[in-house]
This record gives sequence, C-alpha cells and structure tokens, in this order.
Amino acid sequence: MSRVVIAPDSFKGTIGADAAAVALADGWRAVRGDDALLLRPMADGGEGTLDAFARAVPGSVRMPVRVTGPADTPLDAHWLLLPPTPEAPEGTGVVELAGTSGIETLGSPPRLRPLAAHTLGFGQAIAAALDHGVSRLVLGVGSSCSTDGGVGLLSALGARFLDSAGAPVPLGGRGLALIARVETDALVPLPPGGAAVLTDVTNPLLGAEGAAAVFGPQKGASPLQVAALEAGLRVLADRLGGEPDAAGAGAAGGAGYGLLAWGATLQTGADAVARLIRLGEAVAGASVVVTGEGSFDGQSARGKVPARVAAQARAAGVPVALVAGRIDPAADATGFAVTLSLTELAGSPDAAMGDAARWLRAAGEALARTLA
Repeated sequence: MSRVVIAPDSFKGTIGADAAAVALADGWRAVRGDDALLLRPMADGGEGTLDAFARAVPGSVRMPVRVTGPADTPLDAHWLLLPPTPEAPEGTGVVELAGTSGIETLGSPPRLRPLAAHTLGFGQAIAAALDHGVSRLVLGVGSSCSTDGGVGLLSALGARFLDSAGAPVPLGGRGLALIARVETDALVPLPPGGAAVLTDVTNPLLGAEGAAAVFGPQKGASPLQVAALEAGLRVLADRLGGEPDAAGAGAAGGAGYGLLAWGATLQTGADAVARLIRLGEAVAGASVVVTGEGSFDGQSARGKVPARVAAQARAAGVPVALVAGRIDPAADATGFAVTLSLTELAGSPDAAMGDAARWLRAAGEALARTLA
C-alpha cells in the first residue's frame, strides 16, 4: 500500500484546488483502492486559499459575512476561523480577497470595472474577523479586479481618504487622484499576532513594473486609464506614505501597499500556505506526490504552487508528478517524474476546460497505473 499526497493548485477558470484534488484522488482510487490518499490542496493567496486551509486544518469553521462587492452590490461571502494554537490563542482568521473583492465576483465572463472596482468588501471581511477577536490574520490577495491601492480595504478598517472639501473620495482607482488628506486616527490596529499577506507578486506600487502598468490592462484598463491609475497611485503614496517601492506593494492593484501601510507583512503565498497546512509533514511520509495547475509555463518555477510542492518532495526524496491543463513545451519540467496534460488527454483545450473534473479523474487513473 502506498501513501499518496495530492496537492494541486486551482485550475483557474475551470476547477478549484479542493475539487481538483478530489477528482485526482477519485481517479487514483479507481485503480489502487487500497492506497492511503492524503489531500492537501494548495494555493498561492488567490482563489482556493480558504479551501486549502479548510481541507488541511481540522476544526476550521467558515464564518459567513455580507460585504459590498467590487461592483457595489451586496455579496454573501465568508472568512475562515482556524482553531486556537499557542501562537494564536484566540484563533487565526483567514480572509481571501478573491471571494470578497475578486474578479470571480464580477460574473462569467466578468464585467470589468477598471476605474470603479475596489477592495471595500475585502476590508469588511477583515473587520469581521477582527470583531470576532482573532489573534492573527492570514490574508490572501490574489485574483484582484481593482487598482485602488488598498483604499477600499483601509476605509473599511477605519481610515478616511478625503478630498480638498473634506468629503470622502469615490471608491476605486477613480478616486485616488482626488485624495487631499488621509486620516488614520480611527484605523483599527493589527491583531496581537499580526497579519501575514500571501502573494506571489513582487511588483512595486509605482512605475513600469507597478500595479497600474503591469496589471491594469488585465483588469480592463485602456492605456489612458492606466496612466490615470498610475497618477492616482502616486497621489496616494504621497498622502499615505509607507513603502510604495517595497517588493509586493503592487500586489492586488496596490492592496499590498495599503496592507503594508497598516503594518502587515508580505509573504510568498505558496510557501506560506505550505507551512501553514504542514505540507512538509505530509510529504515526508509519502510514496508519491501529485501536484498541478491550469497552465504550467515559464512563470511556474517562480514561486508557483507546482514548483513549491516539487521542491518539498525532492527534499524528502519522494517522486512528484505534474498534472496541468496545458504544459508549455518551453517550460522546464525536468524535476517531475511524470507530466500529464489534460489538453492532450481530452484531445483539445476546449474539451479539457469543458469538463476538468472528468479529465482530472482520468489523469489520476493514469498516474496510478504509471507510478504504482
């Protein structure tokens, strides 16, 4: 009997990490029903972060919260309460931007709002966790749809961003250039154990590699809107101070900058999730590890989930397999014992994306036969 750890990321746009892990496990179990399967869905701070913690940490509780989404409409969301530990005696609150202010909340296909989308809902969920009395926060900031520099989330936490007449500026990137004064007297403090921000982005807030220039077009911003957002972020940095040049300040449309200004610390998302779900302990006793993501390409080796899981497996001397929706022929996959492309299994990208669970089950079966 083998011990198999299944630790994929989400296959973005098709299936979440938790469901992907279940599908791979179902396929493996159909071939080798006696093997011990340990599911450890992974994340890098984006969509699926809550699910990864909920699956891996016994006693986790999903806490419902209603927030204002990035389209200014009420949104039923939740945050995750992790049980008490010596380091966090009142528990840890895990809050995910993706589910409160993320692009997934704008519909499918999303109705992008490059100047108007904001992070208010994310901040409201953070405030709910603080009101509950958590000892520390873990904040996933992937899957952003806004470029507001964190103004929305900081507003929900008590900060005030005022124009020259003393009125609150509009939410979203459109209000940044109007900021004349920032009041932080009522900004709630960090919990005793602090706040860790999970991201795989190292971009600064401003400039050619900054939040507006790099990520604005992905959120629907035209060249003129990118320029306006950049100018607004510069005004925000001048008024709020902090560390706009810090690595990761540009994460989530500048939400990383806003959280740094609050006092939070930024961490590489996949590394932090791996530590918090104790991936190393799971892998140490494994016979085989399976990981995956939607698209494995040249960026995947730079802190993405498959690279993080593969490094953990190699350190333990355990073979690791990769399953991906597509595998770029130019990507370096030499560290994996086996690689499987769902596109090749299904015959086309459309077929693979149309029923990802089916083809992940097929991949699980194939891996069980290959790696048995």
